[in-house]
Amino acid sequence: MQQVDEIRKRMKCSKGFYCAESGFEKLCKAIDIGLKRHLLFLENASASCDFSLLLDRKYYCACPLRVYLTKNLQKSRMTQAEVV
Repeated sequence: MQQVDEIRKRMKCSKGFYCAESGFEKLCKAIDIGLKRHLLFLENASASCDFSLLLDRKYYCACPLRVYLTKNLQKSRMTQAEVV
């Protein structure tokens, strides 16, 4: 949790770190697709996030905290098998 706190100190979140305040139970649906600093969003609501990036009709997550959670703590909410 120390690393999570360090990441939070270095960034601003327009959603008030809703994910962290929920104990990381309420995370957007995103998966690691092998990019170093981005995840692939799996839901349309991601367009409202300041950290979303639209490329080739797909939304990517560039939130340092969300990327850390997925890559280091396996907080994904979706598995690769669930992706259509």
